[in-house]
Amino acid sequence: MSIYVGNLSYEVTQQDLTEIFTEYGTVKRVHLPTDRDTGRVRGFAFVEMETETEEEAAISALDGAEWMNRALKVNKAKPREKRDSFGGGGRRNFRY
Repeated sequence: MSIYVGNLSYEVTQQDLTEIFTEYGTVKRVHLPTDRDTGRVRGFAFVEMETETEEEAAISALDGAEWMNRALKVNKAKPREKRDSFGGGGRRNFRY
């Protein structure tokens, strides 16, 4: 299972997130996506913890909490949706 963490400051680092989530258990992994063009943090992250109990404790404690002048949005991450390589448009309504 993975935790979605949203509304993050653009200055946040993986180390910052690891430190905060370690208060609730063992952090296995932190993924902090960056913008492909600018390299800038995108304002959200995914955190994986050792057990589901630890993840639930972190979600309960941190959802809505203010951190780095922002109200965090913390919940269970939804499974990634499968996308077509062409953005889902395919060849519908395409005229030759």
